[in-house]
This record gives sequence, structure tokens and C-alpha cells, in this order.
Amino acid sequence: MTDAAEPRLFVNRWGDTSDPAPEQRGPRQDACSCFDQSTPHPRARVGFHAERQDISAPGWRRLLELIDEAAADGREEFRPLTQLSPEERRQVITLPPSIAQLTAVRHLVLYGSNLVRIPPEIGAMTSLEEFTPYTSYRLHWFPYEITRCRRLTRSTVSTRALFGNYKLRPPFPQLQPSLDSVADIDSGNLDPRHWGATAIYSCSVCDRPIGQSALHQVWISLRVATDVLPLLVSACSAACVAALPGGARDYIPTPHKGGRVDQPAPDWTDQPSLTSPFGRSRNAHGGVTTGRTSGGS
Repeated sequence: MTDAAEPRLFVNRWGDTSDPAPEQRGPRQDACSCFDQSTPHPRARVGFHAERQDISAPGWRRLLELIDEAAADGREEFRPLTQLSPEERRQVITLPPSIAQLTAVRHLVLYGSNLVRIPPEIGAMTSLEEFTPYTSYRLHWFPYEITRCRRLTRSTVSTRALFGNYKLRPPFPQLQPSLDSVADIDSGNLDPRHWGATAIYSCSVCDRPIGQSALHQVWISLRVATDVLPLLVSACSAACVAALPGGARDYIPTPHKGGRVDQPAPDWTDQPSLTSPFGRSRNAHGGVTTGRTSGGS
């Protein structure tokens, strides 16, 4: 090989986020069977993960410490999982509300996490520019509050793991009927199987306390940074739901309750010829007769 043919070197953007030291290796993710992430099953029955965070777990306690440290030193990149053992990573299925302290963080890396949900407090990370939860295969949706991260322009998400993703079009979980008042429920201790979260304290849209107001949950798919994400909205009124923007192109155009709702056809190469109710026709090789801008990675 001559000097003129020196091999080109590429930066591994997540090089220190994948595997721990050899002596610490072990399973870091639990299996997820919510839906097939390799083949379209648009009529499959799906639901929210039912797990609750064990706040006594060593991994959780260590994560709290790492967040406090990052908030104190004002770091701009936060990669907490690299400082946890595989077993500790498996113990973390959500992030604590204290991530709201990370107002200096520009890049949040959650590569290969065992997360099943992210709290709405991510919306307080106002400096966030890049978000990398790649290969977090149990993370199927995000809180609408992430749209408050106005500087967020780059993301790397495992598209096939998302509800309603354009590649497979898995369905969205059916949401609870809207409530005129939350007086009869404990909004600080909810069943995540039914509500997606263990607590809802404020409106995703206007940020007012839910208190004794109504509760309207809907899905909306919006482009957030590089990807189109399924966002769960917990709104305090029908007016706040009406204030939501329209859905991303080639996704369900309006807020919806999930379940058996019509979606565009999956962008899947092995599908037979079919026509979507959204006006996109596909041939036997998965070709689409109308152009689209794909979201996700």
C-alpha cells in the first residue's frame, strides 16, 4: 500500500457506549415481545410495558448520583450507562425526574439501554442538541414534552422499535377514555399498563398542573430532530388537544387514541401490492408510487 492509499479512518460515535470491560460483560437488556420488530403485523395487539422502576436497585441509586454529578459540573455530554455494570443497566427502566437539572447537557447518550419509558422532565433539558437512545429496543414511544427541547436537531433512534414506525407500522396501544376530572384517580400513582406512566402531574401542552382538571391522552407522531417519534400527550383539556400540530407526513395526520386506527402502508420490501387509505400505493416489491421523506434511522 502506497502513502497515497492510506486507509480512511472513521470515528465511532458510540465507541464507549456499547460494551463494558470484558470482565464485566453480561446481558444488559431484557427481551421485549411487545411486537415483531422484523416483520409488519399492523393488526397485532400491543400495550405499554407494565414494569415499575425499583428505586432500591443499585443501578438506580448510581444513576441518581451520576445525574447530580453532571448537574453540578455542568457537563455538556452525558453518557450515564457507560458507568454502570450490565446488571445495573438492566435495573434502570426509566430516567428520574432529576434529569430536569441537566440544563447544560447538549448530547444525551442512552445507547443500548433497558428503558421502557422516559419521563416528561426531559423537556427541561433546554440545551439538548443531540439525543442517542439507539438500540434501546424496549423504548417504543416518547413523551410529548421532548418537543420543548427547541435546540434538539440530531437524534439516533431504533426506528423498528417505535409504535407506528414507517417501516413496519405496528399499532399504538389503545389509550384510556378521556376523563372530565382526575379526582377519582391517584395521578401520582398510576398503573403504567393503562396510562403509560406511573404519574402525571402537569399538562404536556400548556404545562399547567393536572390537579382536579380533566385528562385527555392522545398519540401524535411528529418529527423530532432526525426522527419521527410517537409521542404520548397527556393534556388537561380538549382545547390543549386541539392546539396540537398535525402529524408528520406519511403518518396519522391527527391526534388519536391508538388501537385499531388506520395507518399508511408499511415501507416494507416483502409486502404484496396494497393501497393505503392515505393515498400511497405500493407494488409487489414494496415500491411506493408517491414520494415520501422517511423519518427515523
